[in-house]
Amino acid sequence: MTATPRTGSPDVVEVHEVDAARWPDFEQLFESRGGPRWCWCRMWRRDADGSMPHDRAHMKEAMRQRIASGGRVGLLAYVDGEPAAWCSVAPRETFVRLGGIEVPGEDESTVWSLTCFYVRNAFRHRGLMDLLIEEASRHARENGAEVIEAYPVPPDGPSYRFCGFIPVFAAHGFSEVGRAGLRRQVMRRTLE
Repeated sequence: MTATPRTGSPDVVEVHEVDAARWPDFEQLFESRGGPRWCWCRMWRRDADGSMPHDRAHMKEAMRQRIASGGRVGLLAYVDGEPAAWCSVAPRETFVRLGGIEVPGEDESTVWSLTCFYVRNAFRHRGLMDLLIEEASRHARENGAEVIEAYPVPPDGPSYRFCGFIPVFAAHGFSEVGRAGLRRQVMRRTLE
């Protein structure tokens, strides 16, 4: 997908699902200055055996293996061909319990979670997060999701800022439906 994140922006932005061919770009983004190499977006993902390692090298390798095996993990945004931003979006059932609501009769496989973001400093304030929220919603819908959940915090929240902020998700049609722990809200958007 190619898009322009803000009106009048000269940047060419492409958004792609992370797959084995895009591992080098994913690795480059995560290992860039300020990148989330401390977690490799494994905070809410378990290994196949159910464990949750905290060793950086293991987390990186576990994520590489998940991607290599075709597991859904998220989207990369490229600005003028350079990896610039990331969002984690995948079926909710592939994460540990995030605090989302359980709706009686709802098919768990049709609920996707949008858990976190990273935008490199050089590419901030260009609308990439807004673009990623919309692309994550589109991607989830195209892969069978009927609902997408997010777990943002208030703009003045002291932690979990990588989950995004409540007003941003509200502006994209997400509604608050509950809490996830002490700080995160659970927000949902029905995908049509």
